[in-house]
Amino acid sequence: MSEKQMSTAITGSKPSAGQDEKKTNIPEDFDIDMDNPQTEKAAVAIQSQFRKFQKKKQDVKS
Repeated sequence: MSEKQMSTAITGSKPSAGQDEKKTNIPEDFDIDMDNPQTEKAAVAIQSQFRKFQKKKQDVKS
């Protein structure tokens, strides 16, 4: 198997023609209620985990 075939097999994606199709299927509008307290809690949780990841990544480089 060539490198290109292996990369396609691993990622499960098609060459650039398939990627163009994915771009056209992206929804333009998301229906997320930014005033919902649950949305705020989720955002804070995601940001917290991301900051922990960044700190851990920085500590490994040091």
